[in-house]
Amino acid sequence: MSGSKDVWTVVAGLVRFDLRRFLVGALLWMPVSVLPLLTGLALQKIFDGISGQAPAALDQMLWLCAALVGVELARGATMVVAWTYGDYWWDAAATLLRANVLRSVLTAPGPVADRLPHAQGDTLARLRDDVSDLVELVDEAVPLAGAILFGGTALGVMVAIDPAVTAALVVPMVVIGAASRLLRRRIRSLHQRARVLGADVTAYVGEMFGGVLAIKVAGAEEAALERLRARNRARRDAAVRDRLATDLLDGVTNATVEIGAGLVLVLAAPAMRRGGFTVGDLALFTSYAGWLAALPRVVGGILARLPHAAVATGRLARLMAPHEDVRALARDSGVWFHREPPAVTPRPRHDDPLEVLEARGLTVRLGPRGAGLREVDLRVRRGSFTVVTGAVGAGKTTLVRALLGLVPLDGGTITWNGRPVADPGTFLVPGRVAHAGQVPRLFSASLRENLLLGAPAEGLGRALALAALADDLAAMPEGLDTLVGPRGVRLSGGQAQRATAARALVRAPDLLVVDDLSSALDVETEELLWDRLATAARDGGGPATLLVVSHRRAALERADEIVVLDRGRVAGRGTLAGLLADCPEMRRLWAEEGVTEAGERAPE
Repeated sequence: MSGSKDVWTVVAGLVRFDLRRFLVGALLWMPVSVLPLLTGLALQKIFDGISGQAPAALDQMLWLCAALVGVELARGATMVVAWTYGDYWWDAAATLLRANVLRSVLTAPGPVADRLPHAQGDTLARLRDDVSDLVELVDEAVPLAGAILFGGTALGVMVAIDPAVTAALVVPMVVIGAASRLLRRRIRSLHQRARVLGADVTAYVGEMFGGVLAIKVAGAEEAALERLRARNRARRDAAVRDRLATDLLDGVTNATVEIGAGLVLVLAAPAMRRGGFTVGDLALFTSYAGWLAALPRVVGGILARLPHAAVATGRLARLMAPHEDVRALARDSGVWFHREPPAVTPRPRHDDPLEVLEARGLTVRLGPRGAGLREVDLRVRRGSFTVVTGAVGAGKTTLVRALLGLVPLDGGTITWNGRPVADPGTFLVPGRVAHAGQVPRLFSASLRENLLLGAPAEGLGRALALAALADDLAAMPEGLDTLVGPRGVRLSGGQAQRATAARALVRAPDLLVVDDLSSALDVETEELLWDRLATAARDGGGPATLLVVSHRRAALERADEIVVLDRGRVAGRGTLAGLLADCPEMRRLWAEEGVTEAGERAPE
């Protein structure tokens, strides 16, 4: 029951957001459904005149034939107009749903990691297929009013002619409702499985294209294709079962129409022998039989789509923020359809520049084997260079993600200049904080688009210089217009990481958070990067405060404070000299890094 209620809530929202266009579309479809009433009456008169049961003059017959042709032409023209007009509403409704999901994912309070599926393809499938399921349900309801009006009027005409024959035509159609009720739960279950497996195939195809070099290097082409075949077979079987159940319901609907028409012919024969049923009446009943099927077809279509829409509503709702219910899916959020989009305005500069960012007791549980955090404290003062270090799996990246609101906290507090931060995911953003992640996230677009992402371009040159990317850019024939390819595959690992840093620096943040940026850099380039950032901080031309996740000596040697993590806990904090004297974990990390850097510097 709750699923059906949620579906109708979203349906009502989609109808209301552009009510005028929806009603006009429904009114345009009304003649398409109602004009066959005139067609049936015209056929009745024509056949009665031909059979001699209601003689008519030749000119009257010709006028009736002309009226029949005119009615059908008017109906065809109305259908074209209604179809064209309805396409605009359909696209607008689908855009509204997608825009609200993206708005919630990108801007709603709370960490988004809990809401997004593990596979990116699943998210894309929801925005594509599940949105279509919901809009198509609403679209099915558009001809409903016309079908009801036609059905009520046609039944009145037919009952006045012969109630028994009318009952024979109508009663089988009642079977539709019962059959739909019985099949609805099964259809919903099959559709849910088909959607999940379809998204799994989409996600795997994306992963194959993203990891094509790894597949070729490993010689795993055939294994990868076999995995794709296996997933596609499972998806195909689920899709066939889903379509079979839906077509079965459609088949029952069509069968009742044929059964009703057959019963009309059986019962009409004795009525015609008695003289109470004319040839024209038979033509009218036969004509109306097909159009009467529109009502059970529309109702049956709505009933068949309800399970699909219930699945779609649930899958889309899981992408929304916890404080939002299904009404937010169809909320009119200001998406523009009738005018030019507003100009992008720069984000206003905040009025509380960083003095101190403090986290106390941060706790994150990532499962029994996950690298979570336990009671971690962190204090970052303005103008400082703070480094978080530790072994692989110590929780360094988890600390940064928890601090920025990218994963949910199980305990702890965060304050900015002593003021509590209720939702770090929407507060610690540019220009307060900018983040250069551990894994570069680049789009298949130009380097310029990847760096700016809608930000003003005036700080781009300075950001490129600070990120030590200007020399690389000069060697690219197309410069900033260079296409980086999917996930930045046309850039080297070091270039992709420095592009991520430049993107963060364009935002001119108070605090620059860098997560293991130097992992793909050689020692010389890394030292150049830190030197430029330090010089810019002193001169006021770059971020004054840095929070860096790194195990590299170039970063550790420049740090004002180092926080050492070990299995999710703080194993030590202080200056490099103090930690090398007092912290065994720091001494171990320092020795391991010395061996690694010596190997990097050794001549080939």
